[in-house]
Amino acid sequence: MHVWKKGVNLALTLVMAGGMLSACSSSGNTGGGASGEPASTVSKEGFPIVSEPITLSVMAPDVGMAKWEDMPVLKEMEKLTNIKLEYRLAPLDSFTTKKNLVFASGDYPDFFYASEITKSEEVNYGSQGILIPLENLIDEYAPNLKAILDEHPEIRKSITTPDGHIYTLPRIDLSAVWYRGPMWYNGKFLEALDMEVPTTTEELYTYLKRVKDEDPNGNGQADEIPLSSVKLDDIRMFMFGSWGMVSEDIYNDKEGKVHYPFMEEGYKGYLTFMNRLWTEGLLDAETFSQTDEQKKAKGKNNQIGLFADYNAYFTLGGTEPGTADPMAIPVKSDMVDSAVYGKHPGLSTGAFAISSANPNPEATMRWIDYLYSYDGATLFNHGPEGMLFEYVDKENHVKKFLDVPGGDREEYRATLTPNYGISTPGFEDISLYNGLRGEFDEWIVNENKTKLEPIAQVPFPIVYLTEEEQAEVSRLRSDLDTYVVQMEAKFVTGIEPLANWDSYIAQVKKMGGDRIVEIYQAAYDRWAEN
Repeated sequence: MHVWKKGVNLALTLVMAGGMLSACSSSGNTGGGASGEPASTVSKEGFPIVSEPITLSVMAPDVGMAKWEDMPVLKEMEKLTNIKLEYRLAPLDSFTTKKNLVFASGDYPDFFYASEITKSEEVNYGSQGILIPLENLIDEYAPNLKAILDEHPEIRKSITTPDGHIYTLPRIDLSAVWYRGPMWYNGKFLEALDMEVPTTTEELYTYLKRVKDEDPNGNGQADEIPLSSVKLDDIRMFMFGSWGMVSEDIYNDKEGKVHYPFMEEGYKGYLTFMNRLWTEGLLDAETFSQTDEQKKAKGKNNQIGLFADYNAYFTLGGTEPGTADPMAIPVKSDMVDSAVYGKHPGLSTGAFAISSANPNPEATMRWIDYLYSYDGATLFNHGPEGMLFEYVDKENHVKKFLDVPGGDREEYRATLTPNYGISTPGFEDISLYNGLRGEFDEWIVNENKTKLEPIAQVPFPIVYLTEEEQAEVSRLRSDLDTYVVQMEAKFVTGIEPLANWDSYIAQVKKMGGDRIVEIYQAAYDRWAEN
């Protein structure tokens, strides 16, 4: 499984702009713990959180870079809070299986961290009382998170289940832009062809045609691959925007109408264009059979003109990011007035939950709330000051990196903090990187700002389905999603002629396409009315 290096490379943190400062803490004591222990022992502000040491068990995925009990961040948290953690970790690749076994066993940890609890699990285990409601704890013991939710009520709506409760906390990154890596042009090819970055489908077609015909890699061989992909999964969402579809999954338009893209006329336009590329040899002939590693090998051989990845150099080769290979602009087709881009919603839900076994939910909420403050986010992202970084101007949050043992900053960071390679609770913001951004980071910010942000919109809010709705959607989509992907390949390659479009649409509807839209429309309407 790919390990996501979250932290210092802002190209991988999907940067844009935004700012959420830590909120002031409240004071006073109310409520009681799950075990009946009085909450008066829990401080509502400052440190330590509890007057007498307590131990809490935590279940989390482990990427295996260092022992959590040895991490300076967690040692610092124990000193700050008076809360010691007992770790129940599972390897990242098998964490979901282990999590399911724990839920089935009844032997729950006190809290789940970076747990990727699904929305259906929230509804299911919340209604059973296995996960406890958090909204009152947030109001009383989480001033930093509460301030964010008060400022951004759409976030509160997006983490509230149909029964009116909040059972998990999210990772919040309102500066995020990318759902996945964007598309990139081979800068050497653009230069050799004396072309600008295309802005329309016809300009894109012209570029791809010239890549095929004019030997831009200059080796005297017709070995260029204009557009390369892996089963279209890496480019589909980016390409959909050319025909007005904001997502490769359910999305809503500006009027609040829900769409399933594989039934749209825009999808037919996309298939028609992709079939044109395939027929003329402009789309990699191995698109539907190659691996990502095989695609990258072609890129490192300087054969590919356009592709998707988190950074261009991941595909084209080299050891350092650079600005020579420009980010693609979602090109406009003649079916729309403007292309669109599906922006990340800035939330990753299910990152934290408290179980019914926890005797100290108030203290636990205070512990996690620190991660939604600037100081807590800095600690968990960069480690304690003096190890990975130091402040140049602490008042204005300006930092600089320090030399690290071994020289690899990300490898070293993975030994300091658990926030490496997993989707953790807390908040992410561009302000955490003041002084740490290099030339490439600033370039990515500008590419996003000029090319994606003007046409970006969140495809669909994070909504919850009822248990009945989730069961029906899962049943319908298990077959339908397989069918539409198979038909996409057939339409693109010409095995299935687009003259059979009406028969395809009839089959999609027969398999439940309209019903899926109805279910998500109802969920969207509930979200909008909340």
